[in-house]
Amino acid sequence: MRIPSPAARRRARIEIIPLIDIMFFLLATFIMVSLSMIQNQGLPVNLPSASSAKADSSHPSAALSVTSDGRVYWNKEEVTMDSLTGRLQGLAGSDPDAKVIINGDKKADFGTVVAVLDAARKAGIRHTAIRTTPSRK
Repeated sequence: MRIPSPAARRRARIEIIPLIDIMFFLLATFIMVSLSMIQNQGLPVNLPSASSAKADSSHPSAALSVTSDGRVYWNKEEVTMDSLTGRLQGLAGSDPDAKVIINGDKKADFGTVVAVLDAARKAGIRHTAIRTTPSRK
């Protein structure tokens, strides 16, 4: 006489709860990785608003920031106007289509922002822009 074992009657099945846990973990991991991949160039400054401001999805080669106390930063690194000129010339020499975005604080000295823009143009950089925020009506 043959006695069936209780294990033989069970059929294999996929447990869905651990699978859902793994999928949520992977989703959270991919979200965190994608957020860390966003390039945040320049310093956070209080940007002026403009009614003609529009979003630009292209990535600049360099972000120049002018703070309210007149200090100039190259991608979060403080520079002097003399070293800025050399860096801009090096950037223009290595990349003829280099883009420079100027982040000028709303309370920054206008002369400093113009001097930074002038230095970029003298270095041969053709694509320059001043970052603003859209004005609220």
